[in-house]
Amino acid sequence: MFKYFLYARKSTDDEDRQILSIESQLIELREFAKKENITIVREFTESRTAKEPGREVFNEMLKLIEKGEADGIVAWHPDRLARNSVDGGKIIYLVDTGKIKDLKFPTYKFDNSAYGKFILTIAFGQSKYYVDNLSENTKRGLRQKLRRGEWPGWAPVGYLNDLKTHAVVLAPNKHKLVKKIFELYATGKYPIRRLVEIVKQIGLTGKTGKNLSKSEVEHILKNPFYYGVFRYKGEIYEGSHPPVITKNLFDKVQRIFEERSNPTREKTHTFVFRGFIKCGECGGMITAEKKKGKYVYYHCTKRITKCSQEYLREEELASQIIQSLAKIWLNDRTTKKIFGDFERHKSKEELSASTEISILEDELKVIEEKIDKLLDGYLSGIIDSKEYQAKKQKLVEQKVNLNQKLADLRQGRAGWLELAKDAITTCNSVEKISEARNFENLAQICQKAGSNFVLRDKILSFSFRKPFNFISKNTFFVPTKSGQARQIKSFSFATAKGGRLETTSLFKNSGLFPNWLPG
Repeated sequence: MFKYFLYARKSTDDEDRQILSIESQLIELREFAKKENITIVREFTESRTAKEPGREVFNEMLKLIEKGEADGIVAWHPDRLARNSVDGGKIIYLVDTGKIKDLKFPTYKFDNSAYGKFILTIAFGQSKYYVDNLSENTKRGLRQKLRRGEWPGWAPVGYLNDLKTHAVVLAPNKHKLVKKIFELYATGKYPIRRLVEIVKQIGLTGKTGKNLSKSEVEHILKNPFYYGVFRYKGEIYEGSHPPVITKNLFDKVQRIFEERSNPTREKTHTFVFRGFIKCGECGGMITAEKKKGKYVYYHCTKRITKCSQEYLREEELASQIIQSLAKIWLNDRTTKKIFGDFERHKSKEELSASTEISILEDELKVIEEKIDKLLDGYLSGIIDSKEYQAKKQKLVEQKVNLNQKLADLRQGRAGWLELAKDAITTCNSVEKISEARNFENLAQICQKAGSNFVLRDKILSFSFRKPFNFISKNTFFVPTKSGQARQIKSFSFATAKGGRLETTSLFKNSGLFPNWLPG
């Protein structure tokens, strides 16, 4: 009487979903062996795919058969033994050489004859064909999914996988928290370590509900998925998922990362005016230090060369900044009037919207045609994979930017209004921040409204950015002893003939409005 090894296998692969579990196979095979009077000398179980050779338990079983410890194998189906040509050929060879005298399957009838081995070879071949075909179908389906812009994996933090539609959707409230950490980091005020603490405080957690680590927060901030594109195996795709942030915000965050590539820049500091002022003598950066444990002094690092510049107390530097920012201060009355004109002009902008949308749509079609031609060139072998991916990335980013502009236009093109209001609000806040002597907020307004900060002979000078440069030239102030300023004349809304002049026209060349804004 022959002795048999019982072999049960199941993997987590898609093709094994309909196969009985290992425990169920064991129960069925034991009952089958009892019914057929089969002597089982040992049982082998394995949780491995049979698509490729190299299964340890399977190979051990065959070695024992070659040693004569068993004459045959009992398994649920031939595909449990092999789904690749190497393992299938090994079974056939052992049957040919007499090492395996019999094979028993509850679902398949094997006859140890020339015809039986031929049929078994076909059965193994069918199993391999099924795996190969399934793999090809899976890859084809994945390619189609990628072309549709669907992310083929678990959604990142701030998103959810919709199991019904198989789409990636925004996670309620959570996506707003993700946007918040992008906005915070873009200010340049928060190192990653501090951001991790804030993330914990606001309750943003990972998929398992655990707090996000420093590396996870950094990964979020560097993931282009949040502005609408994603990378898969080195290639970039335009995603169909809703973006959490704009590409402009993402790019700003990446610039902060680049600026902080030097690890020493990541140190948390309390010197609010450090990092954006240069020495007027040697061009070195202005740094700060505490003296006598109380007073903060700013001075040149003197790393480029030994310059003669002296130290300057923080309070004196702040007073100079307040004096300069007084040039852009707008009182409440002027601010209210400007906001009123902004709202009236908002409705006029839609007159040019349809033309602008048409132009952008034409540009979008051109880019889509270029992407199609690029793919044709790659598939025909005209360009290599590296060149294809590089060119495609540029085109996809252009497409994302155009789609973003179109979305702004179709939603009422209110983006300029928010930017303009923000600039005016900033100007209006100068007085309150100056009175409060809030140096941190003062430094923020400095970097927002100004550029090219230079300190020489204890005197700070800088230029105003648009539109603040325009505002600074159209208001008149008198300084007070406290270093603050009082507005004595606001914007003039009268023309030479005494007629009313719209604020929006007055601001036409200020940089507050986009180029497309009608005069």
